Amino acid sequence: MRSFFQRYLLPGLIFQSVTIAGGYATGREIVEFFFNAGPTGGLLGILVAMVIWSITLAACFELARVTKSYDYQTYFSQTLGRGSILFEITYMLQIILVISIVGAAAGELLSENYGIKAIWGTVTMMISVAILVFFGSGLIEKFLSLWSIMLYLAYAAFVILCISVFGDKIATNFTTYSIGEGWFISGLTYSGYNLATIAAVLFCIRHIKTRKEAISAGLLAGPIAMIPAIFFFVAMIGYYPEIMEQSLPVNYLLNILDVPVFKILFEVILFGTFIETCTALIHSVNERIAVAYDDRKSHMPRYMRPVIALVILFTAIVMATNFGVVNLISSGYGTLTWIFIILIIVPLFTIGIRKIIKQK
Repeated sequence: MRSFFQRYLLPGLIFQSVTIAGGYATGREIVEFFFNAGPTGGLLGILVAMVIWSITLAACFELARVTKSYDYQTYFSQTLGRGSILFEITYMLQIILVISIVGAAAGELLSENYGIKAIWGTVTMMISVAILVFFGSGLIEKFLSLWSIMLYLAYAAFVILCISVFGDKIATNFTTYSIGEGWFISGLTYSGYNLATIAAVLFCIRHIKTRKEAISAGLLAGPIAMIPAIFFFVAMIGYYPEIMEQSLPVNYLLNILDVPVFKILFEVILFGTFIETCTALIHSVNERIAVAYDDRKSHMPRYMRPVIALVILFTAIVMATNFGVVNLISSGYGTLTWIFIILIIVPLFTIGIRKIIKQK
């Protein structure tokens, strides 16, 4: 059972862990990418992104398996050659952006709900991430997979509560508004940006042994990562379009539901998703540095892992403090999306597929 979980489900859960907090955990990213197409159009856009994720991850996992590429530098040297440095530079920009968004959201979550200064939310997140990366892949895999399962339960309960309280509003809005334009492009751009988080999933591909396992894990990863987003999207449609003005849509809906115990539990789980996303992204950087040490017949000192984590986190939090979550999402995501499509999807389905086919 453990082997089945690690080979078929773990990559999808790790991928979900990386994408959710920097993306749709607060609902703000869903609003930015999908709400302009209306309720039905937005849902179609989400499904487009899910299909693109599944197909791309299936090819990605198989390429990583056959080339034994378990860190992003080794992986992108297979598809970009010396041009892999372009991905590395852009990926570091994305890490800073995503952690900035997560840090801003963590601060706003505590500030809006409990009157706690935003800095304490970010400090708590920083310390938690530093502890996790210090202990390495084993603990990170356990934490990310366990928290992802808890997240599924929380989002399922969330959408059930929303349907029970204002399900009539959700149904009315789905039938009232027509399908808007641009839903396919929204799905394409959303999927392209988030596929950069492939870099943070590669460390767990070492569990996969066969082509069937790699392709199956990739195809499953799309739905695993996107089903909670579908739950959340459906819930938010109940207050479409006014919810588009909220910086933290999840907080807006939790206040409408007015179930104090559930609100606290959901926010604890939400805060945990902030930690897991930052942990996975920073761990990918540490794994890349560890490989560089190995190439020099040396070993990366363990103390460097939390030090690198704190440096990245501090840089990102400074950005979060200065710009805020809404500005970071609206201005930062669109800029990097097409770069990642060029650097990830195009080389994978040309050079990468050729390398996969050549493997017996």
